Amino acid sequence: MRVLIVEDEILVRQRLLRLASEHTGGRMRFDAACALSEAEDRLARAVYDGVLLDLNLEGEDGFELLRRCCARAFHTIVVSAHTDRALEAFAHGVLDFVAKPFNQERLGLALDRLAGAAQHRPGAMRWLNVWRARGTALVSLDDVLAIRADGDHSEVMLAARSELHDKPLGRLISLLPADFVRCHRAWLVNLRHVQQFSALSGSRWQLRLSNGANVPVGRGFVSGLRAQLL
Repeated sequence: MRVLIVEDEILVRQRLLRLASEHTGGRMRFDAACALSEAEDRLARAVYDGVLLDLNLEGEDGFELLRRCCARAFHTIVVSAHTDRALEAFAHGVLDFVAKPFNQERLGLALDRLAGAAQHRPGAMRWLNVWRARGTALVSLDDVLAIRADGDHSEVMLAARSELHDKPLGRLISLLPADFVRCHRAWLVNLRHVQQFSALSGSRWQLRLSNGANVPVGRGFVSGLRAQLL
């Protein structure tokens, strides 16, 4: 397992590296970043199973890293003195919140949770980052009905509107929970929102979703979908 520690205070960063390495005994590999830009660059260049994230990074908000990189399948453990932000952290889908000052026992419990959670991939992702006129926002995957390929981006269908996600459909497939399946070369559908699977003329098929929208089903996906829905 590979874990990225994101902490701007050098003494705290060194202590995290030492205690985490002692607890895991070589079962995890730890890298470190001291700023959001460096952390984002590392996450773009390598696959990480987990991130230990401080929330105050040289005056920048650590949650910004989750907003920018939430399409990547890593679990997050927040390590912060700002305990008043714990509820906000869990709303972002973090795995654990370790309050500063921390000891090796508490950090070890969080790392053990990380090790257990990483065994259940793929499908660790619980949020999608979507583009808005004034920036970005997080959307819960529970509210996503379907996702359509849109060139180098993806169109995210919600109950009453669609949003734009900045990653292509092919990159999302391995990150999404098992409820999301491919029904067409250009579509992923959330099985929880499928209400009807019906045949049309000309050997065509479609899915009716909970908001009344119809999504096409490719011929090569009919038998697999039928088995999953019955």
